Amino acid sequence: MSLRPLHIAQAILRPQLRPRPRTTPPRPLRTSLTAPAHRGRFLNTVAHCPSPTCGCAATPEMPDGLTIDHDAKLNGLIPSYAEQVLVCTGQNDWSSRIEDDHSGDNLAADLKELIGRGGTYSDPFHHISVLNSSFPSSISRRPEIQSTSAYLLPSFKYVPFLPRVSFNSVEALVRGYLLPVKLHPMNDGLPQIHKDRLVRKDAFRHVLHDVRDVDDVLVLICGHGGRDKRCGVMGPVLQAEFERQLPRAGVEVLYGPVMDKSVSAPPLLSGTAGDKRLTARVGLISHIGGHKFAGNVIIYLPPTFKDSAGNPHALAGHGVWYGRIEPKHVEGAIQETIVKGNIIEDHFRGAINRNGEIVRS
Repeated sequence: MSLRPLHIAQAILRPQLRPRPRTTPPRPLRTSLTAPAHRGRFLNTVAHCPSPTCGCAATPEMPDGLTIDHDAKLNGLIPSYAEQVLVCTGQNDWSSRIEDDHSGDNLAADLKELIGRGGTYSDPFHHISVLNSSFPSSISRRPEIQSTSAYLLPSFKYVPFLPRVSFNSVEALVRGYLLPVKLHPMNDGLPQIHKDRLVRKDAFRHVLHDVRDVDDVLVLICGHGGRDKRCGVMGPVLQAEFERQLPRAGVEVLYGPVMDKSVSAPPLLSGTAGDKRLTARVGLISHIGGHKFAGNVIIYLPPTFKDSAGNPHALAGHGVWYGRIEPKHVEGAIQETIVKGNIIEDHFRGAINRNGEIVRS
């Protein structure tokens, strides 16, 4: 089974391939990226998640009338997106529509006003997924001014301070980080003034301070009980299990805000010079689709991530989507995907690489 990035236009215009003879052995799972340096790079796979070697939490019972679909095909059930904006809310659950939280006064609502359908910077060929997360926001030097943090994935950027007192920071985030560098060919017919509005302008990056690269593994678990109770039940159990199992694999779990500038001497942050620790953050996120496949987990491995031998990790720069993850699968998912760099076929929904290319079979 081969894994390869797909784009909308490629899917529409892709020529039919000649069928292979039945005697041809199956090919290994792989991705053929557009960048020449990555052509022919293979993504290793294992067919099944290994059984746990130690005691793990029990799989929680699902609410009456809501079951987990163990029969439908998972592979390929990943939406196309160029970037995910992960809003750090510090909450463990949200309204069914996240933009409705706090009577609409929230970063998700602001972003959707700009890049959602009908928004000033809306581009149907450059989809930005906006999610809420349970991660707390960083604390600025003036905590009395409300500020929100956000992760940008798979760009692997962390934006610590988006003040809520001004819309300028939200627009700077969109125009400096989220819009495409180059428009999709399907936008060629737009007037030039519209094209100019829809492309990224690096000058807006100077409006946002202390933006940094993400060097921690991010384990994101759908726990959106306000949208579907299956995720609301399974998510917290999986979060606790990942937090328990990651240290056993030599990965330190980090808690609390990434930055706290309200204190005079903050501790050295993970990922800074001279810091060789393997670190991860585990959080709940809002709806990503596929409630019936709970637990749904995305594992983002930063581009700087190294394997146990100090070499670049096989999945560095990727976000791997899994479905039907239960507590008994957590140890195996950590060992195979985070430690060894393998994709687990049984649970694989798809992946995205740092170029924003979706990987499906």
